[in-house]
Amino acid sequence: MAEAEPKIRIETREELVYLLAEAAAIEHNLLDCYLYAAWSLKRGERDGLTAEQAEAVTRWRRAIVSVAIEEMCHLTLASNLAISIGAGPHLSRPNFPIPAGYHPSGLVAELARFSHAVLDHFIFLERPEGKELTDSSEFVHPADYHRTQPKGRLMPSAQDYGTVGHLYRGIRHGFVVLAHHIGEEALFCGDVAAQIGPDLASLPGLMIVTDLKSAEEAIETIIEQGEGAPGHSENSHYNRFVKVRQEYNDFLAADPAFEPAFPVAHNPVMRRPFDERERVFIDAPEAAKVLDLANSMYGHMLRCLVQAFGRRAGEEDDKRLFVDSAIELMELLQPVGRHLASLPASKSHAGVNAGVTFTMLRDIAKLPPGPGEKRMMAERVVEIAKHARYVFPSGHELAGIAEKLDKIASGFGIATVRIVGHEHVSPPPKPTPQADDLPSGGDDLEIAEGRDATIHFHGKRCIHARFCVLGTPTVFKANTPGEWIFPDTQPVEAVVRIAYNCPSGAIQYERNDGGPPEAPPQVNVAYLRENGPYAFRAPLTVAGVNIGFRATLCRCGASKNKPFCDGSHNTLPFKATGEPDTRQSQPLKVRDGPVDISPEKNGPLVVTGNLEICSGTGRTIDRVGRARLCRCGGSRTKPFCDNTHLKIGFQAD
Repeated sequence: MAEAEPKIRIETREELVYLLAEAAAIEHNLLDCYLYAAWSLKRGERDGLTAEQAEAVTRWRRAIVSVAIEEMCHLTLASNLAISIGAGPHLSRPNFPIPAGYHPSGLVAELARFSHAVLDHFIFLERPEGKELTDSSEFVHPADYHRTQPKGRLMPSAQDYGTVGHLYRGIRHGFVVLAHHIGEEALFCGDVAAQIGPDLASLPGLMIVTDLKSAEEAIETIIEQGEGAPGHSENSHYNRFVKVRQEYNDFLAADPAFEPAFPVAHNPVMRRPFDERERVFIDAPEAAKVLDLANSMYGHMLRCLVQAFGRRAGEEDDKRLFVDSAIELMELLQPVGRHLASLPASKSHAGVNAGVTFTMLRDIAKLPPGPGEKRMMAERVVEIAKHARYVFPSGHELAGIAEKLDKIASGFGIATVRIVGHEHVSPPPKPTPQADDLPSGGDDLEIAEGRDATIHFHGKRCIHARFCVLGTPTVFKANTPGEWIFPDTQPVEAVVRIAYNCPSGAIQYERNDGGPPEAPPQVNVAYLRENGPYAFRAPLTVAGVNIGFRATLCRCGASKNKPFCDGSHNTLPFKATGEPDTRQSQPLKVRDGPVDISPEKNGPLVVTGNLEICSGTGRTIDRVGRARLCRCGGSRTKPFCDNTHLKIGFQAD
């Protein structure tokens, strides 16, 4: 019979805050451990894998990274739970390896490369409550100790728990007890605006906590993603790791010499330890420089997250800025981490490679608001970008990271940032597309000149909505070989009207009679077509190119003309409602203006600008200044990205 789990005692708000801080630290530690293992995996055939092995290793990396992303969601939820009861987010933690006593004696968090032992360890950490498992023998537990909170003690103390799920069940019970004793309204006294919600971060399961019901839902999300829901746990962290281990076992059975990961150090350090025999000190010149860059990016990512939390109503733009900057820094850190794992760590440790140590800053407390806040944040990114240019010079496969860091720095709105030996000048904002602008041409462009209007037709953008051939059949003659567009067969206003009704923007026009050009819409809108694309109406730039005021962009993931729709959704079993639930949002202060759409490589459409996202029938679903819209077709939170593209290996420039 399994030993009974120790009881978690929560009698005061302070004790609840204390345990939420421990929960946040666990999520943070596990997040880093999972990323370390994922980044240690080899990069494909270039690192000696066969094609079949490379495909499997890529699949395992995606699985582990997808778990890490959900741990990021858990960390954010733990912070939202704390804020909901009047506390603040907890993003600090000790450096690896985590010292004894910080967590229960049965929970060991260490940085280790991908291996059979580390998979056993991850499975042990994510095991459901009541599941009897032993940890991998390669992860040494310190001497047995116990942590308790005696009844009636005022000062909060660490407490024991057998599993992460057990901790969260204790926290959930604490919420229920305190809501009963002091009142739900009194318990949930925090500023809701200070939390980070799904409108800002596309994390699966992220939600705002406002009352006991939403607190319990948030905690249940964390438990279910880790352990799995009763009777439906196939996609839990526990089972994802079990599945990876089984596949790895199959490959080892076929080839016992199979090595999917680099020989990355166990718990390396970036600072010289007291006893170098106990730790791998990364001092090889190239690896040390890359590690310095990686840890600087990691530290500033945490600073950006801290600055995002705690914003009041009316500070949505600044909150979005810091969340976006944190996400962008984390995305840039991944290729740096993978590159670092390929580099030798030290001459003192032959055959051992380096890895990101996730070294913490001494303090990541929230910076005071005011003019110095954004300057300090921008200045640090400029310093990191300067170092990136030094570490990854022109011609290096990661040379583009410095330019992306420059873009992040410019986002803080400081025109000129001077650091030692460098000056960063933010580029002027992109001009708003003007009414008389026409998209650039291309091999697919057809031009039909008429007396009063000239029609520009971009064949690759056409989705065959057929408004043109049905509405003005004398102007657009269907199934006609050769010349098929005849602008002069209808009055110019009819030509203008049919062009305006073209949802894809394939049809554009120029007035030759002195009449006005197409005007930008007074309200920027993106409509969701049932089982089909996004239909945008706004002054649009896509990947920095002006495309006019109308476009239909792919959301099924199958278009051969990404990011534009080419009708591929019609040949697929693609299902995406045009009538998703309305999300809570505030009216936009400005409803028009430029909208920039940046397709993220192998990821979503990052949309920046004032935009109302509407159902196919015109109902407002959300109002945004920035959004990450799914284009892989797999998100469970369509139209918004939930990072499913990482799991399914979506490929798109």
